[in-house]
Amino acid sequence: MDIRVLDILHQTMADGPGFRTAIYCAGCLHHCKGCHNPQSWDMAGGKPMSVDELLEIIKADSMSDVTFSGGDPFYQVDAFTELARRIKEETNKTIWCWTGFTYEEIMADAHLAKMLPYLDVLVDGPFILEQRDTTLLFRGSPNQRIIYLKGEPEDDAAPGTVPLVKLR
Repeated sequence: MDIRVLDILHQTMADGPGFRTAIYCAGCLHHCKGCHNPQSWDMAGGKPMSVDELLEIIKADSMSDVTFSGGDPFYQVDAFTELARRIKEETNKTIWCWTGFTYEEIMADAHLAKMLPYLDVLVDGPFILEQRDTTLLFRGSPNQRIIYLKGEPEDDAAPGTVPLVKLR
């Protein structure tokens, strides 16, 4: 199973707390005005990489947790779900995922929701240029929420995070 990947950033600290391996995928139909990564919109962009290949890259860095961004990983939900499942089975890494969908939209679609049990944190919602706030940590506008899907926030929880009730 392949994921269309634009870039992989190693030991980044801009995509969640601590060191992270960030997988930037291709494909996004949200087309948020003022998007910081419009080159990611092309659904056929990037290059295909297998889940196995990505998992080996992730496992090779013992210091870094994982971030899914893009583009929007939920447009490649089957492959990202498989990658997230394998990360959880084969490592102790946390997974943060950015999406232009809201949590409520994802929960209303069983196909999209299948990735949620493998994620630790979801940063949801479209970027709204008119609400841009450069003081926010890990998000561009205040409508975007940092949602902890695994109960309690991490010890180094980011200000403005939203602990969420347990998933059904």
